[in-house]
Amino acid sequence: MNWISLSKQRGDALASPLFLSELDVLFILHADHEQNCSANAMRSVGSSETDPSCTAAGATAALFGPLHGGANEQVLRMLRQIGSKDKIPQFVQDVKGRKALLMGFGHRVYKNYDPRARIVKRLAEQVFEVTGRNPLLDIAMELERIALEDELFVKRKLYPNVDFYSGIIYEAVGFPTDFFTVLFAIPRMSGWLAQWQELITDPEQKIARPRQVYSGVAIRDFEPIEKRKK
Repeated sequence: MNWISLSKQRGDALASPLFLSELDVLFILHADHEQNCSANAMRSVGSSETDPSCTAAGATAALFGPLHGGANEQVLRMLRQIGSKDKIPQFVQDVKGRKALLMGFGHRVYKNYDPRARIVKRLAEQVFEVTGRNPLLDIAMELERIALEDELFVKRKLYPNVDFYSGIIYEAVGFPTDFFTVLFAIPRMSGWLAQWQELITDPEQKIARPRQVYSGVAIRDFEPIEKRKK
């Protein structure tokens, strides 16, 4: 499905100056974000002086994993599974009882509210003024409210991250769910290339070689083969 067919499907939504400007904001927010899995892959592969295209292929492979690039897809599936706002309290209890997974919350770096998520949440409200309100947004906002008032989530510092609202926006304007990771990769490519350029122009850069420390058995007894039990 290309941009033209999407535009026909969604009317003026994709052609709206509002959406185009907000797509720019989403791309800026996703462009680079410290040493996440794909950026680290870009630097590790690039450290052998691989060309940027092949290096980016390694970063893309890392992004393809569901734990990295597919989180906003999982958020949509979770919201549909919940179904309505009145079912959120039970869902939260299921999460606490490890009977369900809470997607779009928590971050390896941010131990408070992801600042990018605040911006994306505001963008979602603005996009729905053009496309019509998606009921999933109301479920998402109510889930956020209840979760942020729950002692367990507050104690574990589980706050919405950038993936919590971005998928709702992409779906609202007609992007297929399978295309979400591509929309992640497009802006992230600029960040990957910046990482590659930084390391390749650094005269002190050396090929990546993380240290691996063996923590297994220190001494093993050897038994001659003729004495081993058959």
